[in-house]
Amino acid sequence: MTKYTFVEFFAGGGMARAGLGEGWRCLFANDFDPMKVAAYKANWGVGDMKHADVASLTLDDLPATVVDLAWASFPCQDLSLAGSYRGLGRERDNAPTRSGTFWPFWRLMRSLMQAGRAPRTIVLENVYGCLTSHGGKDFVAIAAAFAEAGYRFGAAVINASHFVPQSRPRVFFVAVCKGERIPSYLTADGPQVNWHPAALVEASAGMTTKSKRNWLWWRMAAPAARHSIFADLVESSPTGVRWHNAAETKHLLEMMSPLHRQKVADAMMSGLRTVGTIYRRTRPDENGGKRQRAEVRFDDVAGCLRTPAGGSSRQTILVVEGKKVRSRLLSPREAARLMGMRDDYLLPDRYNDAYHVCGDGVCVPVVRHIASHLLEPLLGANAAAERIAAE
Repeated sequence: MTKYTFVEFFAGGGMARAGLGEGWRCLFANDFDPMKVAAYKANWGVGDMKHADVASLTLDDLPATVVDLAWASFPCQDLSLAGSYRGLGRERDNAPTRSGTFWPFWRLMRSLMQAGRAPRTIVLENVYGCLTSHGGKDFVAIAAAFAEAGYRFGAAVINASHFVPQSRPRVFFVAVCKGERIPSYLTADGPQVNWHPAALVEASAGMTTKSKRNWLWWRMAAPAARHSIFADLVESSPTGVRWHNAAETKHLLEMMSPLHRQKVADAMMSGLRTVGTIYRRTRPDENGGKRQRAEVRFDDVAGCLRTPAGGSSRQTILVVEGKKVRSRLLSPREAARLMGMRDDYLLPDRYNDAYHVCGDGVCVPVVRHIASHLLEPLLGANAAAERIAAE
């Protein structure tokens, strides 16, 4: 079986690697966070991971061969609501924001290109906010970086909710090196309803002329219908968390607005076991000030996992069975399941560390969908053409 090769940056706990699967061979991985590096090594071994700031990496750290894929899930804090949309910064600055680490990563990619080792494909993953951060300038800057390097590229917005019961829309740039053949069935003449929402179409309209010439509307198969719901992922005997006592649950309910208290009342009246999730949000109050509110959803989908240090709190589970209402934090294993990780994935022992690895990760089945419906057909077609040319 032919194995495609890849390198990954901002690798976290290795969820992109899990999604790529057995048909791919990692040649190099990198992350700056020692906790994430430890999680990666615990699951994938110590041989591929280099613990270092991406800005400190050189060509000598990377494989001496051309790899099929370079994957980068660069830090999203400054491109999301939690990071107040501070953006990528400028290439000439010394990583002025966490998402500004994109530029050191891209300088490394350019060094590979100059050395004749340009990755055949590059995938960048980030939050939905990268479409609009800095008034769209960050999206335009990423597009221009690809175009100036001669890569043909496109982007897709994929929500993890297609595959797992978690609302988690993410933007995936997929770029192909100059000279690689792109099968016609992998591209479309215009936006595709499943992957190219209005915000992406609008962002692409602001690109430079050169970027527009290199832009592609990727065509991927629609995912199969998801049959799991959030309640299916909830542990009956959770580890790493405890059930709240009656006073704590009562306080949580008192933090709800009338609209959300009514949602709980409706769930109680149904007589069914109903499982929902809660995030605490800061909302305007009736006096013109602000107050923290508990907001519940019972739509069988969890809210987007976030890191404990982000702008939103950790997610709480609310279980309603008639008049009985219980609450507790989402367990680390439940967070991993919401990211599509198998139960044999080794999580850090500390709650916040485990939650951070999951909240900062990429949804595993989303990566697999991109690999099976875009990357592998593209790379396979080129490998076949190379074999024919060699005969």
